[in-house]
Amino acid sequence: MTLSRRAMVAGLGALATSLAPKPPPSRSPAPEPLAVPGGRTPDQLAGDEGFWRTVARRYRVSPDFVNLENGYYGIMPEPVRHAYHRNVDRLNELNSHLLRTSYKAEADRVRERIATVLGASVQEIALTRGGTEALQNLISGYNRLRPGDAVMYADLDYHSARYAMNWLRDRRGVSVERMVVPEPATRQGVLDAYATALRDHPKVKLLLISHMNNRTGLVLPVREITAMARDRGVDVIVDAAHSWGQLDFTIGDLGADFAFFSLHKWMGAPLGSGFLYIRAGRLADIDAAFADETYPGDDIRSRVHSGTMDVAPILTVGTALDFHEVLGGPVKQSRLRFLRDRWVHQVRDIPDLEILTPEDPAMYGTMTAFRITGRTSEADNVAIAKDLLDRHRIFTVRRGGPARGDCVRVTPALFTSRDDVDLLAVALRDLASRMRG
Repeated sequence: MTLSRRAMVAGLGALATSLAPKPPPSRSPAPEPLAVPGGRTPDQLAGDEGFWRTVARRYRVSPDFVNLENGYYGIMPEPVRHAYHRNVDRLNELNSHLLRTSYKAEADRVRERIATVLGASVQEIALTRGGTEALQNLISGYNRLRPGDAVMYADLDYHSARYAMNWLRDRRGVSVERMVVPEPATRQGVLDAYATALRDHPKVKLLLISHMNNRTGLVLPVREITAMARDRGVDVIVDAAHSWGQLDFTIGDLGADFAFFSLHKWMGAPLGSGFLYIRAGRLADIDAAFADETYPGDDIRSRVHSGTMDVAPILTVGTALDFHEVLGGPVKQSRLRFLRDRWVHQVRDIPDLEILTPEDPAMYGTMTAFRITGRTSEADNVAIAKDLLDRHRIFTVRRGGPARGDCVRVTPALFTSRDDVDLLAVALRDLASRMRG
């Protein structure tokens, strides 16, 4: 059948109309913009439950349990969730037209926003599908290792990062060393442990450091450890997946040349968003991903090749950063530490209950683990987490890895109330008394 010219023009007009952005389908209304009260310090605002109730209303949280396991990933606040749905719809409607026209420019604007908040340049940022992809690309791509060299990580480092470091044994012909972070930890004790480990293993050329580890929540003095390593000719890759957005810092505060970050944890972006950082002047020390030729070798984006990916999370990062900046890093940090202090300070006197972060505020955020003395197996701590859920509707998670045994991790969030963590304190007293009995 032959189409008339009029029919063809009408068809092209319909196609153009279909490519235009459409309003999203009807959903729950977006909340009013959040306003932060002025005239108070972040620490003063941290205990203002009235204000934090207004923040909590920006989250859709299940009423079926008290969620104190927010370390896996962060629930999106409502403005971010609405933006994500719009971007899913937009991607689905525009399809490859979006990916082949405006997406790269939009992704670069996201990189610029990240760089601004982080205190970096856009040329030092490459987007990834999460912190794990970022860590794998940095560790596997690090090309300064030679057979006979060594790499090192600690007992508290993230398991996926440890796996990637172990992989270097066959990939680069290196040995893999494991050190133990002292427990209980102090700032000086941690510095001494790293100094001793580097001194005792002079062949180490690459060190993995967790700014905040995902097992106990301990925050390390990364800048000092990095400087110590650099003096010995050791490069450092920093795991900042849990710290960025939970703690208030910029990349300059870490002194890092290489670091990886998650955006779907404490920045509240959708699952599937993260980035890696390579300091200017160090790009040549990380190989292009799979000999990527999409970008020139002097472009950091050549260090990531994700294929065709869901770009809706990336397109939503700007909205997540907007929400973060409305509250501000210092306010978020103060509130999250307040919640940790609220329950920890109520249970420190309980016999045989070990809190695995010290009282030094520079060494914790909101994520903290506890252990019942002598209950160090995986089965023990799975049972403890189950007991808290079954008896008190409190959701936590067992964590393994620390040299002195397994533990249970507690992770409040911005929507967590003072009553929630008070309930945990009551539950832990009940738990400890029954275990002693």
